[in-house]
Amino acid sequence: MKISVVVPTYNRADLLPVTLDAILAQTLPPHEVIVIDDGSCDETPSVLRHYASAVRGRTIENAGELVARNTGLRMATGDLVSFCDSDDLWRPDLLASMAELWRRAPGVRTAYCDFVIVREDIRGDQNKFAGAPEGFWDDLRVVGPELGVFDSAVIDRLIRYQPFFPSCMTVDREFFLSLGGWDEAASRIVGCDFATTLRVGEHPPIGVVRKPLVGIRKHAGNFSADVQKMNLGDARILELVLASRPSLAEHRKVIEESIAIRRRDALNAAFARHDFESVKSIYPLLPLASRSPALRIKHHVANWPAIGRGIAAATLLLAGSVSGHLHTR
Repeated sequence: MKISVVVPTYNRADLLPVTLDAILAQTLPPHEVIVIDDGSCDETPSVLRHYASAVRGRTIENAGELVARNTGLRMATGDLVSFCDSDDLWRPDLLASMAELWRRAPGVRTAYCDFVIVREDIRGDQNKFAGAPEGFWDDLRVVGPELGVFDSAVIDRLIRYQPFFPSCMTVDREFFLSLGGWDEAASRIVGCDFATTLRVGEHPPIGVVRKPLVGIRKHAGNFSADVQKMNLGDARILELVLASRPSLAEHRKVIEESIAIRRRDALNAAFARHDFESVKSIYPLLPLASRSPALRIKHHVANWPAIGRGIAAATLLLAGSVSGHLHTR
C-alpha cells in the first residue's frame, strides 16, 4: 500500500526541516512527500531546494492552509494520503501504524492517531485521547493492538470533544477526493480544519490508532495555543456547517449548545486576560438562556470606564466569584 504525505507550509522555514526529517525517517518510507508552499516570503524556497531530491515542492499564491492541502491532495498518487503541518513532528512508526490499520480494516476511509503537545521542544506527557469524556470511545471496534474502528458516524462525539487533528490524519485518497477534500468554505477561520473533521466524521468506517504518534507544536506562530481564538473559531465553524449541511439538521440541538458553550468559555478567557473589547463583542452572540448572572456581571464590568474595570475584574477573579473554566479542543 502506497502512502503519500502532504505538507502545507507558510513562512515556517525555521521549523520545516525538522518536520521533513521526521517524515523521511519513517520506518515505512512514504511513497512520496509533497510540500505545498502557500506563498511564503521567508527562506522556505531555499529549504525546498535543499530537499529537492527527497520531496516534490510546489509554490502557490497565498490562499490558506486548506487550499494548500487540497493542492497537495490532487497531486498525490498514493492509495492513502497522510497530512502533516509544517511545524509538527511525527514519530518514526506513524506510516507503518496507518498501513497496519488498513491491512486489518481495509474498508476504513479516514483514520486518526493520538498526539501530545510540544512546547519549546519538550513533549508533554498527556496525550489527547486520554482527555476524551466518558463514553467517547464506546462502540470502538478493536481490530488490533491499539487499533480500532468506528463503524458508525461520530458527529455527536466530535461536537462535544475534538481529538482529531490534521497532522494525525490519513485518508483513502479516492474517497477523500470524492468528498471534496478539505472544506475550503471554512478558509481563514481559526481552527478551519474542524469543518473537514466533521465532514469525514459523517462517513464511517473511521479508524483510530490509539498511540501518540504526533507531536503538535504550540508556539507564538499558531493560533491553536490561544484558547479564546480557538473557541470562537470552532463556534463559527459549527454555525457554518449547521447552515450549509442539511445532513446535520438532526444534530441541531447539540450543535447549538456547543456553540453557546464555546462562546461562553471564550468570553471567560477574554475576561481573565482583561480583553474587555472581546467580552463586549462576544456577549451579544450568546443566547439569552446562556447569559448567566456571572456572565452578565462580566459584561457589565467590561463596559465600565477603563480606570475602574481592570481593578473590578481582578477583584472578581481573585475572589472566585466568577468561573474562569476554559473549554479546550
